[in-house]
Amino acid sequence: MKLKGKTALVTGASRGIGAATAKLLARHGAAVAVNFMNSKDAAEAVVRSILDSGGKTIAIQADVRESAPVKNMVAETVRQLGPIDILVLNAGATVPWKPFVDLSQEEFETKVLGETRGFFLPAKAVVPEMIRRRQGCIVGVSSGLSRHPGYGFSAHTTAKSGVDGLMKSLAFELGPFGIRVNTVAPGLTLTDATAWLPKEQVEAIAKNTPLRRVGKPEDIAGAILMMVSEESAFITGAYIPAGGGTLMI
Repeated sequence: MKLKGKTALVTGASRGIGAATAKLLARHGAAVAVNFMNSKDAAEAVVRSILDSGGKTIAIQADVRESAPVKNMVAETVRQLGPIDILVLNAGATVPWKPFVDLSQEEFETKVLGETRGFFLPAKAVVPEMIRRRQGCIVGVSSGLSRHPGYGFSAHTTAKSGVDGLMKSLAFELGPFGIRVNTVAPGLTLTDATAWLPKEQVEAIAKNTPLRRVGKPEDIAGAILMMVSEESAFITGAYIPAGGGTLMI
């Protein structure tokens, strides 16, 4: 029970990495707010799973790209679960897979601005109370593509590079207040967001991964748990690749 007595808010927690993270943090004792935008049924399934295991949790709908819903989400989390100790920034905008020459300005801006707003606004709402309490932990879920781009992912790489910079800046500015900020960067992970990839491409990536497989949501959740636990109390500003060895730094 590494996180007993802690409250965590996980954005984009109805499916995939977010859902696995919410369940794992709850399993280790945290009270967890499960944020979702449209997938109400999936979020409620995550909540039921946590409750059935004896955990404490709520589901909260909010578009993390909009200020007012985010402020309400944070206020409701605090009201029902207590002050937020852990913020996991996982919600991401839809990835437009297109070569740069075919990518429209609107698609590019939707991804880049949506992604960065989805990190900025929850952090902006949560950080003041963390500063007041002089404690807290923030983890941003990035992508190995922010360091090692892939064909057709120029918008995704740009967006994730932007949030990487935000996380480093927060680590630098918030460290004196006892707040740690780190980034976990998954490699290819089997979620709804990657279900469109051809089986042959997934197999090829697995073959070229040192651990000879692609990731599962639970793999990334484990890396996030490591970053928010007290065992990582002296780590901040880190970029942690969680891709089976596809990115070594």
